[in-house]
Amino acid sequence: MTWQTFNPPVAPSPGTRNKPEIKLLKADFGDGYTQTSPDGLNHIRRTLSLNWECLLPWQKDQIVQFFEDHAGWEPFYYTPSNENQPVKWTCEDWDDTRASDGFKVSAILKQDFSV
Repeated sequence: MTWQTFNPPVAPSPGTRNKPEIKLLKADFGDGYTQTSPDGLNHIRRTLSLNWECLLPWQKDQIVQFFEDHAGWEPFYYTPSNENQPVKWTCEDWDDTRASDGFKVSAILKQDFSV
């Protein structure tokens, strides 16, 4: 399957947050001893919080429509700012808000490891 590439009409506003979600297996033993190991091959999953501010209606519509078309489960490629390679993501969580200076869209992208 070929995945689409997300190319928003404008770059996200400053303040993009890149936070890893780390999945570990832990076994607690007596006397405070703990054994920890990664849970799976891809145990570190990136989460990217993006915000677009001061959007025109058509810009907001294009971003929101892309996320709606992918319905939260279909992966897509997106290259975060200051990176050279696209990464595969899904987006289950986004919202748009009308503000005094236009529209605002927020989205949380989660790295996708499906094949």
